[in-house]
Amino acid sequence: MPLVKVNDLLRHATENHYGVAAVNVCNYETIKWVAEAAGRERIPVIIQFYPGFEKYIALKHVAAIAKEFAEKSEVPIGVHLDHSAGYGIAVGGVRDGFPSVMVDGSALPYEENVALTAAVVQAAGVFNVDVEAELGHVGSGANVDDIVNADHYTNVEQAVEFVERTGCGSLAVAVGNAHGAYVQTPNLDFERIAALRKALPIPLVLHGCSDIPHEQLQESVRLGMSKFNIATEYFRACYASVEKQVAAGEAKGNLFGLMNAAAEDVIEFVRGKMRLLNPNKFSF
Repeated sequence: MPLVKVNDLLRHATENHYGVAAVNVCNYETIKWVAEAAGRERIPVIIQFYPGFEKYIALKHVAAIAKEFAEKSEVPIGVHLDHSAGYGIAVGGVRDGFPSVMVDGSALPYEENVALTAAVVQAAGVFNVDVEAELGHVGSGANVDDIVNADHYTNVEQAVEFVERTGCGSLAVAVGNAHGAYVQTPNLDFERIAALRKALPIPLVLHGCSDIPHEQLQESVRLGMSKFNIATEYFRACYASVEKQVAAGEAKGNLFGLMNAAAEDVIEFVRGKMRLLNPNKFSF
């Protein structure tokens, strides 16, 4: 089907009360497995790439492969560049073919974040590229303070102003979530999620979804969160499946055979996440 705009996909998810898994990838197989899971589950997905992996594979290659899978898919697949730390990276993602990019100015002072995000929105808009921004500090799951300190969380009134001033198409928020593996179980601030959903006209994004308890993710869907970033758990599932096949003696030194043997467990992992984020069983 034609390549879907990420913002259109997220608005559809918001209106139909399901969450979209946004899965970070790093090569051909990790892209293929996500696309296959979406096709089997009959639910949209977002394939996204962290630009910090560019030394491993160029942005333009990931964008081209992911868009080809999206265009051949029978269900909507969005393609997105995750966590661009500055203007050059975000606009470079536009140049390299990503139809949606994130600019992350959350570590900057508020006014600098506004200025950076607005500049990226203006440049991306020339090419009809969607922009996700971040407000609040979504830190590291390895740092307890990043998880529990509400001073890091997204301020609702400030978020309203931020969206109005920047024109961003979706907003990643800090509500007790963090990136990477958690040192303790997170407890999301559901009251804040509900308040943000009520106050903002654009889709909301939850980063750091790996290992957040299932019931918390489903409550976030119910409260109107639309995009759920999954990286750590996905890469862990890929590694575990490859390790399992090697231990079982599959493929016997044949890398091509090993990748094929590892596929099924990973696809089923992604399908499980999709079902979790789709409690009302929406289907295309």
